[in-house]
Amino acid sequence: IHNEDFLLVGVLKGSFMFLADLARRLTVPHRVDFIALSSYADTAEASGSVRMIMDTRADVAGKHILIVEDILDTGYTLQYLYRVFEARQPASLHTAVLLSKPDRRKVEVPIHYLGFNIPDVWVVGYGLDFADRFRTLPYIAALKPRVYQHML
Repeated sequence: IHNEDFLLVGVLKGSFMFLADLARRLTVPHRVDFIALSSYADTAEASGSVRMIMDTRADVAGKHILIVEDILDTGYTLQYLYRVFEARQPASLHTAVLLSKPDRRKVEVPIHYLGFNIPDVWVVGYGLDFADRFRTLPYIAALKPRVYQHML
C-alpha cells in the first residue's frame, strides 16, 4: 500500500483522539481525512436519521479506506458511512471502532478492528462527549445519570 492509497477517515468530533493515536502507531504510510455526521438531536436517543455535515476532501475511489469511529451504538451512523463510501468505489473498506455497545444495536454492521465492548452507559472523555462537554478528558469514564438526566 502506498501513501496515496491508504486513507484513515475519522468521524468527527468524537474520533479525533483515537484517530490521532492510531495514526501515530501505524507503521504503514497513510493519509488522514475527516467526515462529520449528525445522528443525535438534543436527546440521548438516536433517531435513525443520519446526515452529513462535512464530507471528506480526498477522492476515495480506488483507495483502501479505514473508517475510524469512536463509538458504535445503534449502528445507524456506520451503516450510513458504508453506503456513502461503497458508492465511491474504494479498493477496500474497513472499520476501526474504539467502543461498541452491542446491547444498543439496531442494525448490524461489520467491525474489523474493535477496542472494547462496553455496557449501555454514557461514556465521556478521550474525544467522547455529552452535550459537547467532557470531550478533552484524558481517559474514558462512565457519566453518572444524575449528571445528565435533567438535561435530556
